[in-house]
Amino acid sequence: MLMLCVSDIHGNLDALRAVLATAERRSFHKLLVAGDIVFPGPAPLETWRRLTAAGAVMVQGVSDKALATLDPNALHPRSEHERAMVERMKAVRSEFGDLILERIKRLPTQVRVPLEDGGELLLVHGSPSDPAEAMTFDMPDDELNALLGDDPADVVVCGMSHTPFHRTIGDVHIINVGSIGEAPDGLRTAPTFPDGPRPLVAHATWIESTPRGITVEQITVPLEERAQEHGLPATL
Repeated sequence: MLMLCVSDIHGNLDALRAVLATAERRSFHKLLVAGDIVFPGPAPLETWRRLTAAGAVMVQGVSDKALATLDPNALHPRSEHERAMVERMKAVRSEFGDLILERIKRLPTQVRVPLEDGGELLLVHGSPSDPAEAMTFDMPDDELNALLGDDPADVVVCGMSHTPFHRTIGDVHIINVGSIGEAPDGLRTAPTFPDGPRPLVAHATWIESTPRGITVEQITVPLEERAQEHGLPATL
């Protein structure tokens, strides 16, 4: 079984399309999305529709929960950035309507996927112990171990930090799949809404499950239009 694992799309449909176009060169069985799916980028509704049409397995991220549960009229922004975010939230909530907002509200915070070797994969946004706390590449082993919680599964797939990594703590694989819509690699313009950050690359991770175990391949997909604007090569 071959799984394409992504996270933190943040409504960046062009970046998602670039990753899926690259992925179409291989025949994969599952698309896993580790949260922060639609907000605040330029194409939230189209991003949601593309993922649901693809049958993506999704968990709720921090921005997804905020979008679906907060009343923007009750918020009190303290800066221009916060005011822009609140206005963007109002626009996206209006675009989605009650039905889709309810579906985002009901997204699980964890999904477990059986693996072919008898093990189990756990899909989360931040960490198994707290979906709102990120597991980062520079954390010491004891901190990562604490965030694994009491029942972490054999493979933990997460996002939130926007920086991909693959580490093993004991017998548990921790695979952070980075970000599609807000990858920190390379140059990008200053955030504006609804355009948002414009990264030069997008991250994704292939996980292949076989009776002998898993293989992991983390990839970086260049976003050619942005690269060319900055005079960079089409491949990074």
